[in-house]
Amino acid sequence: MNLLRRQFLQVAAGAAALPTSSRFAWAQAYPARPVRMIVPFGPGGNADVFGRIIAQKLFEQVGEQFYVENISGAGGNIGVGRAALAAPDGYTILITPPSYVINPALYDKIPYDARKSFDPVTLAVSTTVVLAVHPSVPAQTVKDLIALIKTNPSKYNYATAGVGSPGHLVGEMLRQSLDLDLVHIPYNSAGLAIGSTVAGHTTICLAAPAPIVPQAKDGKLRALAVAYRTRLQALADVPTMAEAGYPDIEFDNWFGVFVPAGTPGEIITHLNREIAKSMALPDVKERLVALGFEPVGNTPEEFATQIKIELEKWVKVIRAANIKAQ
Repeated sequence: MNLLRRQFLQVAAGAAALPTSSRFAWAQAYPARPVRMIVPFGPGGNADVFGRIIAQKLFEQVGEQFYVENISGAGGNIGVGRAALAAPDGYTILITPPSYVINPALYDKIPYDARKSFDPVTLAVSTTVVLAVHPSVPAQTVKDLIALIKTNPSKYNYATAGVGSPGHLVGEMLRQSLDLDLVHIPYNSAGLAIGSTVAGHTTICLAAPAPIVPQAKDGKLRALAVAYRTRLQALADVPTMAEAGYPDIEFDNWFGVFVPAGTPGEIITHLNREIAKSMALPDVKERLVALGFEPVGNTPEEFATQIKIELEKWVKVIRAANIKAQ
């Protein structure tokens, strides 16, 4: 253990031993310097978009800078692993999608323990996956697209943010349930996947709404369906997969906030409160909804329970689909 980390742990332990009033005052001083928000994917994706919205509002609320650092690679594992090594002092925050609970089943070895390396702060927002195509694809509905794929074997492919990403899992559900000859093209981020389809290098894209919505509204992509229980306000004219005739294709994507394990409870409570406050602001809610997010903002305890359930769930799903990290 290096000297600086040992000194910090001694300070943290001393703070924990202080009377409640003293610990409250100690927490009230947080943050006293800029806070790093690690997003384990590249710029332009859903996690990045959400992180930057919240970072700006947290800065406005607490008067200290919150900044996003994109650390992509290995399906999010590199960034999450980097966050796991950070000091548990509240000055490193992790914002991540369900890859956090999917990757333990997808990879033989990952640089974090999903049950022990982090303390949950809040499940901030919920969203889903959008099925979109390049405008040159002659399909106006999902059924049209399925018919095209079946009559043109090996012609169509779909881009996602990577192996095991929500888009990949939805694509696999669709491919397997309908026995489609459909090739998966993984990228390192949703931004790259969407850019590939916009440029016509891939024909289909499966990704979260935030980066797809502006492309769909500009006519650079055609959104055919959302894999959600209800329609999204941001894409009100786009049906759900159930409405399109495929009720089994559903994915509840989310973006959660974590801190390294051992972070003082007062700081976790403070972050939870400030994030919930920022998402309740009318301008933030409006922007989040416009991008396809559904604000949640639950408690650390509620989020911890969900993490436990989903870790068990995705082990079964990944094994049944025989999906392996490349």
